[in-house]
Amino acid sequence: QVQLVESGGGLVPPGGSLRLSCKASGGTFSTDTLAWFRQAPGKDREFVTANRRRDEAIYYADSVKGRFTMSRDNAENTVYLQMDSLKAEGTAVYYCASNRRLIITALRLSHMYNNWGRGTQVTVSS
Repeated sequence: QVQLVESGGGLVPPGGSLRLSCKASGGTFSTDTLAWFRQAPGKDREFVTANRRRDEAIYYADSVKGRFTMSRDNAENTVYLQMDSLKAEGTAVYYCASNRRLIITALRLSHMYNNWGRGTQVTVSS
């Protein structure tokens, strides 16, 4: 059974930066598809970024492109989300997700992912 645990959330002023981490255990991390989603208060879960495999392209939502960077360390079974130039609308619970390799057209669909972390709260406020 795959387990995912996020960390690194907190309170940050607009324009600030945070780096989130997601540690995986019990799965085949190096060959799994990995993703980050977020859910703001009163809103649906939103796609942020995803990567099918380490050697393939990383996909970003238009809302975060150029400000967020996803990376993965297969040796440590950890995926990161570096968030720069944070905006107030970035306030949300951020979730790490994984699945056996997904086709490209499925990457943005939350219901396609079988494995989820508990989430970590990010609050952007001055």
